[in-house]
Amino acid sequence: MCQVDEEYSGQLEHRELPSGSKNCVKCKEAPAAVVIKPGDAFCRGCFKDYFIHKFRAMLGKNRIIFPGEKVLLAVSGGPSSSAMLNQVQEGLSQNAHKKLRFIPGIVYIDEGAALGQSMEKRQKTVAEMKSLFKTTGFPYYITALEQVLNLPSSVLEPASSAPEWPMDSYKASVDRFIQTDHSHCLSPEKQADLSDLSIQEDCPAPLLTDESNTQLLQKLFCSVKTLTAKEDLLHTIRQHLLVHTARTEGYSKLMFGENCTRLAVKLLASMSLGRGAQLAVDTGFADPRYGDIITVRPMRDYSAKEISFYNHMCNVPCVFIPTLETKTTEKASIQRLTESFVIKLQADFPSTVSTIYRTSEKLQTAYPSQNASTTDSWDKCLLCMCALDTTVAEEASAFQATLISEQLSLRGNSGASNTRTRTRTQGPTAAPAPPGQCCFSVEKEGGGEGFGVTGYEGGSSSSAKAPETMELENLLCYSCRLTIKDMSSVEVLPQYIMSEAQRRRKRRSQLREKIGEFLLDEDKDYEGEEAKSLEEYS
Repeated sequence: MCQVDEEYSGQLEHRELPSGSKNCVKCKEAPAAVVIKPGDAFCRGCFKDYFIHKFRAMLGKNRIIFPGEKVLLAVSGGPSSSAMLNQVQEGLSQNAHKKLRFIPGIVYIDEGAALGQSMEKRQKTVAEMKSLFKTTGFPYYITALEQVLNLPSSVLEPASSAPEWPMDSYKASVDRFIQTDHSHCLSPEKQADLSDLSIQEDCPAPLLTDESNTQLLQKLFCSVKTLTAKEDLLHTIRQHLLVHTARTEGYSKLMFGENCTRLAVKLLASMSLGRGAQLAVDTGFADPRYGDIITVRPMRDYSAKEISFYNHMCNVPCVFIPTLETKTTEKASIQRLTESFVIKLQADFPSTVSTIYRTSEKLQTAYPSQNASTTDSWDKCLLCMCALDTTVAEEASAFQATLISEQLSLRGNSGASNTRTRTRTQGPTAAPAPPGQCCFSVEKEGGGEGFGVTGYEGGSSSSAKAPETMELENLLCYSCRLTIKDMSSVEVLPQYIMSEAQRRRKRRSQLREKIGEFLLDEDKDYEGEEAKSLEEYS
């Protein structure tokens, strides 16, 4: 123990902290240039080989992309999608050890209208993306987010997946592909001629959209009250546009650049938004919810740190494009708050992201399969196209408890509400509520606009929902219902969504008419009639 009269005249012993290896852990010779995590130090050459092998191993392990298939790469210009594009370009080069055998294409969606950017700024961003895509030699498609307003309702109809190789194994398909001369398919120069709609040098501007569509899209996002719902809605309609582009251009796979860090944030944010039943498809390697178009995530094993190192060391070009979260506080949305939480926790505990990511690999949904070939269209959510999680039959489920709580808060006790409101207003200014409503209009003292009372002073109006909103919610999963509730009006939704909703409602009513004679009347007392019949019989 320390003593009061203890002297410290002697020099304190300096203890050197343990440091990482100064040489590469793989080749053991070259000096380490990158430290991914404690104990994993690589030189430049070994790190590049490690990065490339990880990408090829992810594709080879899952065996979803067959030789000769057309794969559309969704590139946003960010670090992760740019690294994915670079990996595909390296895999198709003549110097590649094991070449990739699919035919790639690139798609970029300009979201400047949703952010309120000027046309000059959007054109400048598109010009940068075009110069980036031209260096690859792949066919590319640049479209504006306003095009989502012109989509057909068929984009929300899950197509049945028809496997191209029904009876053959993956290895047999590869052998057959190698025996046939497909080397011309892998040449970037030849790939540029595969599509007649790819943007050429003489195309003046790919964003010559109708000004009315731009205003309608901005009106759509202005009707959303919270940034959380805006991000969710933007992700949904962007996904619809990507799937439509892949279908019209003849692609069977859609490749995203979501990395491990992004998926860890997405997992926690999705749970907070009520998407627990859809986590398996939202974060897994393959997403078959659309049937004929399968979404793959080959970058899901990379952390954001690994991607940043690779892009810096290999000079991978990236384009910074602002998003809805740019320059916002960490509490601006659930997604932004979750991202800040995970990043800060990762800084102190380096295994945070990997632990969350490994947990996502073990998730499975208890609901019907998300595959379009095994699930009818009316059993899927109208927006996210996942299997509905609101069709639970158990009365003791958490969803039913939420519905009951919401109904009680909307209905309540009319008599008690009237008494409380009259007491608080202290005068005859309180008007009685219409039948079936617990809220009623109360005028402010001295005139002015009325405000709703929900049992406490200063409460917001909780009047009955619009009929079109109620009808639309019946076709949505729980998370998408929350997004719609944050909208001031559903009439501003794109026409293809409303048309598909009308088609599904009509189909359900026709089905109900067919089986109507076999259904029991809810208002009829069958137990009383049965007891009466037994009494008469006896």
